[in-house]
Amino acid sequence: MKKVIDILRESKEPFASFELVPPVKGVDASGLYDSIEKLMEYNPPFINVTCHRDEEEYVPNDDGTFSKLTLAKRPSTLAIVAAIMQKFDVDIVPHVICGGSSKTKIESELLDLNFLGIHNVVALRGDAMPGQQKFMPEKNGFAHSCELVKMITNLNNAKYLDPSVKNGMATDFCIGVAGYPEKHFEAANLKHDVVNLKRKVDAGADYVVTQMFFDNEKYYRFVDLCRAEGINVPIIPGIKPLSTPKQLEALPRAFHLDLPEDLTAALDGVSDRAKVFEIGVEWCIAQCKDLIAHGVPAIHFYTMGKAENVKRVVEAVF
Repeated sequence: MKKVIDILRESKEPFASFELVPPVKGVDASGLYDSIEKLMEYNPPFINVTCHRDEEEYVPNDDGTFSKLTLAKRPSTLAIVAAIMQKFDVDIVPHVICGGSSKTKIESELLDLNFLGIHNVVALRGDAMPGQQKFMPEKNGFAHSCELVKMITNLNNAKYLDPSVKNGMATDFCIGVAGYPEKHFEAANLKHDVVNLKRKVDAGADYVVTQMFFDNEKYYRFVDLCRAEGINVPIIPGIKPLSTPKQLEALPRAFHLDLPEDLTAALDGVSDRAKVFEIGVEWCIAQCKDLIAHGVPAIHFYTMGKAENVKRVVEAVF
């Protein structure tokens, strides 16, 4: 398996990579396999797989009280990675998150991935639990993704959480982290957010993948701010084609981003799903062509389980 940072350094042309969402619990892997199958013809050097924390639900007891249950809504990262590796010849980049796990649990997960021969991860804090006003780390967990990055870097140097481990094996993880061209919604401003990103890079991150955006100028400004702050690792733009009328409101709300006025004007009054799909694809094609003309190293596509519009974009651009 190749490290993402080596792929970026060795590639002479920009390439497409993809991010997939694992199926929900109770669904087999056929839908995931189908999405990957549709994308494999483009020879992606790697595919990212998202990680979702367990959720909490309150269920009624016979006496009228309620009990809190922690439920896994999707298969584990390890299960998804193993399933994909068994079927496809492609490097897998699992997401590892702080949310919902203690430091020791995260370390065990990383060591399991290492045993599987996985040497690429994306280190993320993760979102707050539904109903929480802000992210709350688990007991003995990480509050910030830079702490997770530092732990992975320590494992790469054979430094374990348990000080009694002597002469432990060194892992060999390449570490990706997230960047936000329009700032993370919790950051006071974009400059403050870039400073936070610098902490992740200083802790050992090898490259950055951005949150989705629809205005390239915001990505270019973000890259300039990062370079001025001393962040010199590759910054891969993350892209998603808008595909349904509902996403016109849902994406800005869920991902705290702005849609350009030209895009919203093109979509104004359009309720037909097929027309919105076509407008979204054409906008994304133009966006990707402009990014490549500006020398980006790669483009990372957020498929969200839907491959058809991404296929159209990749066919037109690469």
